Amino acid sequence: MTTIEPQICPQTNCVGVLPLSARVEPWMSAAIKEVAWDEAMKQYGSPINLINVRPYERNIAELKSVAANHNLNFEVYFARKANKCLAFVNAAQEIGCGIDVASAVELRQVLTSGFEPRRIICTAAIKTEDLLHRCIANEVTIAVDNVDEIQLIKKIAMEENRKPNIALRLSGFQHRTSNKPSKNSAPDAERLYSRFGFDVAEIMEVVEEHFPVGQRDQDNCQPVIRGIHFHLDGYCCDQRVSAIDGCLTVIDQLRDQGHAVEFLDIGGGIPMSYLDDATQWSTFWNVHEKALLNQRAPLTYRNHGLGLINVEGKVHGTPKSYPYYQRLTRAIWLDQILSSQRSDSTFAQASCGDSTTTIADAIRQRNLQLRCEPGRSILDGCGMTVARVEFRKRHRDGHWLIGLAMNRTQCRTSSDDFLVDPLLIRGGGGDSAIEVECDGSKAIEGFLVGAYCTESELLSLRRLHFPNGVAIGDLVIFPNTAGYLMHFLESRSHQFPLAKNIIFRSGQQLEIDSIDEL
Repeated sequence: MTTIEPQICPQTNCVGVLPLSARVEPWMSAAIKEVAWDEAMKQYGSPINLINVRPYERNIAELKSVAANHNLNFEVYFARKANKCLAFVNAAQEIGCGIDVASAVELRQVLTSGFEPRRIICTAAIKTEDLLHRCIANEVTIAVDNVDEIQLIKKIAMEENRKPNIALRLSGFQHRTSNKPSKNSAPDAERLYSRFGFDVAEIMEVVEEHFPVGQRDQDNCQPVIRGIHFHLDGYCCDQRVSAIDGCLTVIDQLRDQGHAVEFLDIGGGIPMSYLDDATQWSTFWNVHEKALLNQRAPLTYRNHGLGLINVEGKVHGTPKSYPYYQRLTRAIWLDQILSSQRSDSTFAQASCGDSTTTIADAIRQRNLQLRCEPGRSILDGCGMTVARVEFRKRHRDGHWLIGLAMNRTQCRTSSDDFLVDPLLIRGGGGDSAIEVECDGSKAIEGFLVGAYCTESELLSLRRLHFPNGVAIGDLVIFPNTAGYLMHFLESRSHQFPLAKNIIFRSGQQLEIDSIDEL
């Protein structure tokens, strides 16, 4: 058993000055109590990425249940780029989930694990010749993004004497932004932007030029269009409906030309929520704006805007942050999309004769398999990052700096911050005699800082309150970090080692993930 026996719940040892309380999985609470943290830190170093696959299996089952309720042929392809641990690859294989790979190394590891190539799709933004050779030689489906990729795929197919399987990635869908037309005009519409994929209005010209009908039966190496794929930023259900609607129109056109399209892949970006309290989330941003307007004390380090800025007494910009609270998540979000009516025929690129049916009906009527490629949302609840407190320092401005043995790339994506309250385990091997005293009280406020030698090396930009103080050897836990936060930006600058990835199973010894043994 662990030598750490916190007398106070870890959630109360560290809270934001304006709280954003994390959802904590039961296995996380068990790990806090059961893990011998002193020994773990000595063996693996700080930070540790602790993972558990049970929520992963639950989240995939949740999505599959929605599709089953709509009587759809449906497959989930785990976006491997969201977390490199092979435990999630192995779990996917056990439960019959597919894998989305984004590099030659990811593909090699997945194939080595015994994955069936038919359950792999390659969506890499940059597809090197080596990667495409591996895909084609192993009959892995390739999401094709541009004409250069088509030409390289054809070249490699001739060399390999293979018939590649491809999915055409589309973008530029028409999206209705208002339901009611104004006088003498149609409803407002916009084109949905993405830097990925062929423009949906031009795709049939590309197909006719590069996949001519007459050549298809004569050329044994001609790529086979197995599916249609798209990627959209954001989490708007209505935008996904518009994109699906546009894809269905293209699928009808492709089938009319004899291309046996089998699946429609709606990509990733399935939403999740790190917080349960909508009020906390909205209150934080409202009060943060007041702080930026100098109407109250800052909530962030040096009043960092998190994407917002004060310009002549008015707040401008948009939050540069993942929406850590969302009402529509996973199952509810997917069900809303599948239950939606197809877009008005005014905005369809061609009439399919079924504009009043639901999205699920339209997919089912075409005997299509629906696919998705979630990363973050199916890793919801699957991991936490644990780091050791190394120092406490009071800045002359009055706040405290709490130094952790980790760096900001080990809990960060492209957003400005991780906007969830960390947890704090007291008594992680430190000497209680050196606990910080602040004006006769152990309670302090300040910021978590990391190991990189830059002024911007903040692990959390939010001002945090430590009502019971902080000691050297205490452990700070960043909850729910498995989706992108652990690995997407991790760096070995300063020659620091990467964090070890450890599997937690209740009642068993910790097990290092095999990714760290390669």
